[in-house]
Amino acid sequence: MTEPLEKRLEKAMAELHAAQEAVARTERELRQASFAVASSDRAVRATVGPQGELTGIEFLENKYRDMSPQELAASVLEAANAARTKMNRHVMKAMAPFTGPSTEVPELKGFDLDWERIFGPEVVHGADEDKASDAPAKPAWRDALSEDGED
Repeated sequence: MTEPLEKRLEKAMAELHAAQEAVARTERELRQASFAVASSDRAVRATVGPQGELTGIEFLENKYRDMSPQELAASVLEAANAARTKMNRHVMKAMAPFTGPSTEVPELKGFDLDWERIFGPEVVHGADEDKASDAPAKPAWRDALSEDGED
């Protein structure tokens, strides 16, 4: 026997209010979030804020003193991009529960977000790479940097 419309509407409204509260909590948490990531050469640590904005740069162990300007710039960019990617993945994970179908109201199917379009393919398709290896891989641009002076 199907549930009366009033009862289904009551459940839907309760779920809507619970979702609104959960979204508000998640938004508050995300506004406070930040991630710091060190470059693979451990020369630079970059910190990004909740919208992926660069909020800090640290030069670790004075390694920058022995680096060329190009090497230092590459380390800064690597660390900043890695921190931004980490933040983007955090946002995806935090928002994922709000995209799924309703458990109480089958008519509410949820919606798909095109995370790849929002954040780019490296964020979406590289999500499992963080867990795959503890040692950071040497980025391809570092190889190119080393090859510049070898002509």
